[in-house]
Amino acid sequence: MPSVFAAILESRAFLFLARVLLTFVFWTAGLGKLIGFDANATEMETFGLYPGWLVNAAVLTLQLGGSAMIILNRGTWLAAGALAVFTVLTIPIAHPFWARTGAEAFRDLTVALEHVSLIGGLALAAILGARLR
Repeated sequence: MPSVFAAILESRAFLFLARVLLTFVFWTAGLGKLIGFDANATEMETFGLYPGWLVNAAVLTLQLGGSAMIILNRGTWLAAGALAVFTVLTIPIAHPFWARTGAEAFRDLTVALEHVSLIGGLALAAILGARLR
């Protein structure tokens, strides 16, 4: 491997950036749920999750708190596991591709497959976090 790439991969700054990028989808969604709290609470109820305000508060806490834990490498295994379980649960709740047809089914299948890949990234973050401790 060229030395420039080795230096980047060994850099603490690059590791920090990678953690920020891995969690980007979670912390931006959490901020969105916080900023638009009432609208997001109502959206939770459209998925059958009641009371919407409580579910929204729990989800944004998980998304923001779990992201911060991974970014700071504090309890990374717990945060990655919790975010992975959350990500798996969003598939049948918000992206049930098997119950849809046409373009909607394809879109939800694509999102579900992306979720599976994200779970793999979270697993790697947990492994790396444990090894760096």
